[in-house]
Amino acid sequence: MEHSPRWLAQHEATMPAGLAWLSEREQARLDQFRFTKRRTEFLLRRWVGKYALAGSIGWPTDDAALARLEMLNHLTGAPYVEIDGVRGDMDVSLSDRAGTAVALVGPAGTGPGTLGIDLEVVEPRSDGFVRDFLTEAEAAWVHARRASHGEDGWQEAANLLWSAKEAALKVLRVGLRADTRTVEVSIDDRRRDDGWAPMTVTSVRGEVFPGWWRRDGVFLLTIAYASGTGAPEPPALMGGGTDLAAATPMHSWMGRHTVQ
Repeated sequence: MEHSPRWLAQHEATMPAGLAWLSEREQARLDQFRFTKRRTEFLLRRWVGKYALAGSIGWPTDDAALARLEMLNHLTGAPYVEIDGVRGDMDVSLSDRAGTAVALVGPAGTGPGTLGIDLEVVEPRSDGFVRDFLTEAEAAWVHARRASHGEDGWQEAANLLWSAKEAALKVLRVGLRADTRTVEVSIDDRRRDDGWAPMTVTSVRGEVFPGWWRRDGVFLLTIAYASGTGAPEPPALMGGGTDLAAATPMHSWMGRHTVQ
């Protein structure tokens, strides 16, 4: 596969109508979901993950081929890959939000994880949210953004920090089971021509996770890499995916909360 991490976005509308692209184990897991939201998110994450993995290893994307690529989960919830029942030598991170999902695929490392990705929407966040989930330094930055950029600056800043934390906690493979204040985010506003800007996440144990962030339309995308990897470049965008800047948030499960 490619040696550098690559990322891809997909929208609900790109998913096939049928389920032949799932493996037997994935289908069995899907059958356990009774709530439409959980079912839709499960399918969307697997669709983007399989499509991204196929692109990374030069694999076809027909149903039969994708069914041989499995997106499974550790007990912690972190995803991992099996190809024809054999553990793949790669790391994958998945995230979904409001009808769109993203995948980040890269070479496997020796630690808990090598990379993490998170997708969020710029949406209202309260003073209580900032107070309860962000560190003092982060909260001060969010308040400063409101003063300099108005209400959109507040909402972007609060959601961006939340997203960056999630990306770093995915590298640690603990997710939101950990207190979000155990990691602190530092944001750089200097965006490159390709839309990416640098960020750094530091844990209370002194681990430093280099990363990148970008805003496309109403979506915020954050990438974190494992501690000790220096300052790697942003991941390359794969072809054949959804343009985040043009994607419209949606909640298709509204009005039909349970599977019929």
